[in-house]
Formats: sequence, C-alpha cells, structure tokens
Amino acid sequence: MKSFTTILLATAALIATTVADTFPWERLNKNDSVLLIVDIRTGLYGLARDFDPTSYYNAMLAHSAMGHLFDLPVIITSSAQTGPNGPFPKEILDMYPDAPLIQRHGEVDAWDNPEFRAAVEATGKKQIIMAGITTDVCTTFLALSLRAEGYSVWANVEAPGTTSEFIRDVSNDRMARAGVQLVSMFSIVTDLMRDWRSTPGGAEVLTWLTKYYPAYGMVAQAHGGAVENGTLIPGEEALLA
Repeated sequence: MKSFTTILLATAALIATTVADTFPWERLNKNDSVLLIVDIRTGLYGLARDFDPTSYYNAMLAHSAMGHLFDLPVIITSSAQTGPNGPFPKEILDMYPDAPLIQRHGEVDAWDNPEFRAAVEATGKKQIIMAGITTDVCTTFLALSLRAEGYSVWANVEAPGTTSEFIRDVSNDRMARAGVQLVSMFSIVTDLMRDWRSTPGGAEVLTWLTKYYPAYGMVAQAHGGAVENGTLIPGEEALLA
C-alpha cells in the first residue's frame, strides 16, 4: 500500500504537469512590460515577517528600481496614504516623481479601482511585473484579477512580504495554479536583458546588480580584480585545469 507521502508527491507532480501544459512558458519582453509597485508602504512593512527585515527592505527597493534599468512604464498604487497602512517610502517615490501614483479609495484589490485599471490599460502592455505587500492580499488579489483579464503576470517573489512563511507558500501556490509566474528579481532582470551584449546589457546591468544584487555583483568584482591582478596563488592552477 502506498504511503500518504508517496500519494501526495505523485499528486503534486500531476498538478505541476497539468499547470505546465495549461500555461506554456513565456519570456519577458522589455518592450511589452509594465512595472507595478503595489501598496509597498511604511505601515505594512511590519507585516513582512517571512523575510529578514533588511533583506526585504533592499528587495522592495530593487523591485522598484527595475523600471529605470529597462525604461519600463511604472505605475504606483496605494489603497490609502493615511491610516495604519502608511505612505509609500520616500525612497520609492523619489525614484519616480512623474510616475502615476494611483491613490485608491479603499479598494483592496487594485484592479477594482477604475483609475488604476485605466492606467494599466493605457500603457498598452500585456506583460505585468509586480509586487506588493502583502503577498496574500495586495499581490495575490491583483495578480489573479490580471490573469482573469488575459494579462501575463510575473510576481517578484522577493518584493512581497506577509505574516508567515506558511501564508506566503499557500498564496504563491494559489497564484501559480492560475498561471502567475513566480520569479526572483535576478530572473526578471536577466530575462528582460536576455543577452549581456544587449542595451541595457553588461555595462548597465552589472552596475545595477552590484547595488541591488551584490551576490552577483561581487562575482563580477572578484573576476575584475583577478584580471587586474593577474596572479595565481599556489594551488589555483589545479582549479583551472
């Protein structure tokens, strides 16, 4: 008799296969993408407990900064700038002083707000890159609404946050079942770039990564330092053979 774990794993594999067949792989196209910054607010920041606070802070700034790197249209939206949810961080607003800041009238799902919906439609873009606090509400509700309207949606898994890892995982699973692509910030950036020889390419993206994704920025710095120094220490020759 099969164990419950075996049955569960087999069921999960079947669901994953079905989802993959229903929603084929699609690549990001910087010329058909819009960046949404949804309810990433100073009050709600405290609910992002599934992340290290410093890592999360850097991730939400990195998500916001992708618009400048690839010259994407950017739309910022807030359910209410007053009250416990708080305003948008000044660091984000300063990035885009001329971007639409849609202040909703209380609608929880941003898509329920006619002004926000019109702003998205006015871009003419069909690929949505998005993130918002909280994962289970601000991100999930909007992502599902966009999917229902026929948009392709890339949810940056690093820039949303919520009250627990359990709620995050359940919410991500809910979105994935609807065809939302759950991706990392590095994945989004490299898919938009596509080729290090592109524009923006290596020169622009490496500089950006050094600031917002130092895990890779330091790889580039280490390589650059090795090229400039040009000296192998004993034992390194064997590593290169």
